[in-house]
Amino acid sequence: MPASQSRSRARDRNNVLNRAEFLSLHQPLKGTPEPKSGGRRATSQAGGGGPAQAAGEGPKEARRQSQGPQQQQSQSQSQSAQLPEEDCMQLNPSFQGIAFSSLLAIDISLSKRLGVCASNASAWGNARSMISLIGLTGHGVPWIGGTLVCLVKSSTLAGQEVLMNLLLALFLDIIVVAGLQKLTKRKGPYDVSPGLLDYLTMDIYAFPAGHASRAAMVCKFFLNHLVLAVPLRILLVLWAFLVGLSRVMVGRHHVTDVFSGFVFGYLQFRLVELLWMSSNTCQMLISMW
Repeated sequence: MPASQSRSRARDRNNVLNRAEFLSLHQPLKGTPEPKSGGRRATSQAGGGGPAQAAGEGPKEARRQSQGPQQQQSQSQSQSAQLPEEDCMQLNPSFQGIAFSSLLAIDISLSKRLGVCASNASAWGNARSMISLIGLTGHGVPWIGGTLVCLVKSSTLAGQEVLMNLLLALFLDIIVVAGLQKLTKRKGPYDVSPGLLDYLTMDIYAFPAGHASRAAMVCKFFLNHLVLAVPLRILLVLWAFLVGLSRVMVGRHHVTDVFSGFVFGYLQFRLVELLWMSSNTCQMLISMW
């Protein structure tokens, strides 16, 4: 009998629930009678883990009760701050992001609908050769070659001045478009491989449309420096528009690519006007050549 009492006392001393930090967990509330030890043992056994499980759950419960609402709120904020930026943007997109995604979807859908000559099996596949020929009139290689031929055959100082500045504008257009396309590397709405002339002028990607920028720049250049009748002016503007439209119809560019090409073409014209070479400068360059 004394041996069993000593073993029970030793067991009570080794029980972690009898420590000071855990005494508040199983203290009875004020005003309520203290439950019997048998009931306390029954509830501990019904928990399914005995003293070991209670010892593991006790510190967690004590820490949870000791933390105030402000500490719990700060922890939730720190956890939300640790989320990746991409997840935060997806969960709470901004108005600018929604607007940009909507415009991009509209651009792609409209460009695919207008790409009626993207392949021979398309709706207007039989007219693909004619539409491609319209786009070829805005290519850089024919324009540079034609300008050089006219410059050689020109005998007036005014004509040579205009042709030299036009040649400068054409080379500037190729450099600007090739640089922007290399930076963006945007693909077209259809998987249409560039041609040999496109590789010569480095017009490989979609944004901005090189043919559209060249057509807009040449159109504005001729309207400012050539004396043309009103019907010819209208045909010149219509030609620039058809060149841009043909690039969408053959599936090489989006609608926004062509519109951006028109804008860059106008800006290139304004830059050439600022850098306009005088007649003496043009004669010096021609003599060096």
